[in-house]
Amino acid sequence: MKKLTLLAAAALLTACQTPSSDSKVSLDGEVFYLQRIALPPTATLSVSLQDVSLADAPARVIDEQKGPVQGQVPLKFHLSYDPLQVEPGHRYSVSARIENDGKLLFITTEHHAVQLDGKDPQPLQVRVDAVR
Repeated sequence: MKKLTLLAAAALLTACQTPSSDSKVSLDGEVFYLQRIALPPTATLSVSLQDVSLADAPARVIDEQKGPVQGQVPLKFHLSYDPLQVEPGHRYSVSARIENDGKLLFITTEHHAVQLDGKDPQPLQVRVDAVR
């Protein structure tokens, strides 16, 4: 009887544990622009997933991918987030920018909302516009 009680208690404790924070979910997509021009080979791409809920505060970056551009548009990206950190009622967005030698070439000018509920379309299409 004592063993049965211990087994039941262990099973109950295991069931009450929260899921591991190591269980990341990915958000994959492509950055593109409409201009018919090639990017310089030294261009860099930055894509970030942000919590944009607070209007009077800077967005909180959840994940970011930065690095040299691989090829031409569409440029693939991969972001990860912990679904346990997604807060109900918060707004989330993906933004991107392309730079060359520290000079901004392209940036998102529209809000690219994501729900982070597992139902976001993938690959996510993020358009950037040329900076004049």
